[in-house]
Amino acid sequence: MSVLFGDVVQQGYAVPDVDAAISHWIARGVGPFYVADIDGMEGEYYGEPILSKMRAAFAYSGDQQIEVIQPTGTNPNIYADFLKDHPQGGLQHLAVWVDDVNEAFAQLNKDGERFRICQRYGDAHIYADHRTEPGVMMQMMARSDFYDIFFGIVKAGAEGWDGKTDPVRVIDFSSGKPEEKPYS
Repeated sequence: MSVLFGDVVQQGYAVPDVDAAISHWIARGVGPFYVADIDGMEGEYYGEPILSKMRAAFAYSGDQQIEVIQPTGTNPNIYADFLKDHPQGGLQHLAVWVDDVNEAFAQLNKDGERFRICQRYGDAHIYADHRTEPGVMMQMMARSDFYDIFFGIVKAGAEGWDGKTDPVRVIDFSSGKPEEKPYS
């Protein structure tokens, strides 16, 4: 557990190819993976507005979520930045749950500006990095019904998975709430 952030619940990997990353993890018995194509999600990159476009996939191994992210758009973003320095991909962030991302971020800097916001998605997510010791970013995720449903689907899939059946699935957000769909 991080004394600053709390329990880490997710490992986030920026990757050049989501399908190859999924194959890597499935070969190690982690899955099934739920793929989401995200297009036009409003955010900020170092304070500048962006519309994110990415392909992401999620699975669980026990209580630890594995996320693989492939940036697919042209807007600048922290995932593409990571891949410039690490073209093969790798661990880009660790995530923790918080009740309020703004409050949690303010608490990090209560003794001075040690952390900066690199990317954010409204009040749902903040990716922060240490100003003098940059590296693996920390993602603060706000608890919500949406994420309880979304991550609940992924967790339930892992708990009953036999290691073979439907190793890749889709998580669809088009209805406004997460829904599992077959991968085609």
